[in-house]
Amino acid sequence: MRAPLSSILIATAVAALPSIALAAENRCGWVQNPTPGNYWLDDRDGTWIIATQGSEDEALGMENMGDISAGDYVKTNGYYGYACGCMKVETERNTDPQDSAAGRITAIYSFTQLTIAKCSADKSLPAPE
Repeated sequence: MRAPLSSILIATAVAALPSIALAAENRCGWVQNPTPGNYWLDDRDGTWIIATQGSEDEALGMENMGDISAGDYVKTNGYYGYACGCMKVETERNTDPQDSAAGRITAIYSFTQLTIAKCSADKSLPAPE
């Protein structure tokens, strides 16, 4: 007896779920928001673009990051600045040799804000801007 096509499609989708979840990675470092609509993460591997003002390439799940200025935060430009944090994300690595960014964060699943002291003590991180 043949299985209906819908059953095969559902089984294939369910089987793929674990591999999708495994694609997420944990990245920790300076979460920077220097001006409206511009966000990136600087970690030990480089700069990961989260959002750029005027671009439609904003990471899915930005709402999972919340308001970083509500926690331990350094103001550098009016209401804008940087914080320290870890996020579970999906990334897309940069292959353009002309672009200095390590890549782009395409999805944010969770975010934990840490103290500024935590990132300041991490010698593998660049200084925040």
